[in-house]
Amino acid sequence: MKAKIKNTEENVMRKISIEKVVLNVGGTAENLEKGVRLLKYLIKERKPARKKARKRIPSLGVRPGLEVGTVVTIRKDKEELLKRMLNAVDNKLKRKQISNNNFSFGIKEYIEIPGVEYQRDIGITGLDVTVVFKRAGRRVRLKKIKSGRIPEKQMIKPKEIIKFMEENFGTRFTGKVREDKE
Repeated sequence: MKAKIKNTEENVMRKISIEKVVLNVGGTAENLEKGVRLLKYLIKERKPARKKARKRIPSLGVRPGLEVGTVVTIRKDKEELLKRMLNAVDNKLKRKQISNNNFSFGIKEYIEIPGVEYQRDIGITGLDVTVVFKRAGRRVRLKKIKSGRIPEKQMIKPKEIIKFMEENFGTRFTGKVREDKE
């Protein structure tokens, strides 16, 4: 009879890691071009992708097919990038910014990021940062052949993300934890 591993620190399949860091800048027309230049300036080795609107929002002048944002995903050297982005917000986050498997925060001005200088052609603009977490075994759901379901216990809860960020990055959290309704 096999013994079950109760302690999560010993179980390799329960270990949390960062899957990716996503940088996002929204805007249309001239603001979109500034956002593309900003992401090219921050991440020189990656080319930003443009995102198109799916819904019509007349009050904002948005229609389906209109480019409304740009995004770049970082999978290599994500820890170094995340440390720089957290320094821009003084390594403080609100607990309501966390949900299952990820958290997001905004940087109001890109010049707050350490080591980044003001660029005249970009001006003053901000960006959003999203950090996505994973556990071993997540590929079972993503693969094309013989894909399977992932149990609820495989999800990374906000409390686990808070613990991970406090231990590895020294991040401080304020406010209450938001529990997702299902």
